[in-house]
Amino acid sequence: MVSNVTKKQSFWKRTLLFLALLGPGIITGSVDNDAGGITTYSVAGASYGYNLLWTLIPAFIVLLIVQEMNARMGIVTGKGLADLIRENAGVKVTFFIFLGLLVADISNTMTEFAGVAGSMQVFGVSKYIAVPLAAAAVWLLVVKGTYRFAEKIFLIFSVALLSYIISALMGKPNWSEIGTAMIHPEIKLNIDYVSTVIGIIGTTIAPWMQFYMQSAVIEKGLKVENYKYTLLDVTVGCVATIVVAFFIIVACGSTLFVNGHGTEITDAKDAALALKPFAGAMASQVFSFGLFIASIFSATILPVATAFYVCEAFGFEAGIEKKWREAPQFYWLYTVILIISAGIILIPNAPLIAITLWSQRINGLLLPIVLICMMLLVNNKDVMGKYTNKAWNNIIGWTTIVILIVLSLILVILTLF
Repeated sequence: MVSNVTKKQSFWKRTLLFLALLGPGIITGSVDNDAGGITTYSVAGASYGYNLLWTLIPAFIVLLIVQEMNARMGIVTGKGLADLIRENAGVKVTFFIFLGLLVADISNTMTEFAGVAGSMQVFGVSKYIAVPLAAAAVWLLVVKGTYRFAEKIFLIFSVALLSYIISALMGKPNWSEIGTAMIHPEIKLNIDYVSTVIGIIGTTIAPWMQFYMQSAVIEKGLKVENYKYTLLDVTVGCVATIVVAFFIIVACGSTLFVNGHGTEITDAKDAALALKPFAGAMASQVFSFGLFIASIFSATILPVATAFYVCEAFGFEAGIEKKWREAPQFYWLYTVILIISAGIILIPNAPLIAITLWSQRINGLLLPIVLICMMLLVNNKDVMGKYTNKAWNNIIGWTTIVILIVLSLILVILTLF
């Protein structure tokens, strides 16, 4: 009897500890399903039905491996990825890497505000009202809030993204066809199919995620003894990322593809509007609500991540826990990114679709560079001590980099020709 009581107490103690340490993995995984990601998954489902669901299996494996390495580096070194790159590669190399990342992340943040504008248009709200209010709200959350408060809001946003499951079920998907598509996919070798595969992989594993994940682990104050709970947090976050992506593809595949509307979908807003005649007004509104939450979520995290790693790279103080006077460069950079990104979206006839597509392409081109830096650092015993990569980590990591480089070259060729 005493033994059972002790086991129950031990179980609840471990559960409470996990909940206390919960955050970086789930938030990083959830925010990956941003406006650009939702657009990519929507177009994939509308254009190819369930036929591209298979891509989510390798994407999950790679995402889990990469995020685990980030978390481990943050816990062991107590330093952000940008800080480690500067210390080991030098300021000159760091400058050029982060100049490219800064341009990419401003483009990505524009995409998030484009998502805010598009989702609110479904509810009849003008972008000239929605975008400024959203920008002001996320600015106040970061500048005036604390990390603990912001983290709770982010976790609520993460749960809200599960609304895509509801939207997908309203479309009455054919589960036997989904199973067949997952096991025996019909792989095509035309330009559109290959481009969509590249887009799915590129949007699932974005460069900025690696920097945010490592910085969040440090800001949370996690230690080596917390590693097993952090690994569980990372795993839950990766599962959440893939689950949401799966149901977005299913939602559009069950309705828009089946009814021949794939060619009419160019962004997530189009998908939300097109769902209405096939799955009902509620499904359309739930899809739009998910897009709005994802866009707000990512419009907060992306500029934070960018300000984090730029300040880390050049030795400035950074962190939501710090006051403006303690980290002025961090908060000024965060503010400027928000103003530029929201301001461009407010320009009449701004090319929102082109911005979304190009932001994902830039991500895909920069990701191999970031991953190479990560792999070199995580295998450096001077940096990681006894916590360097195992052989299987390296096999998956370097294989992923080679595949991404090949895909990036294909992307450049497709774009040019």
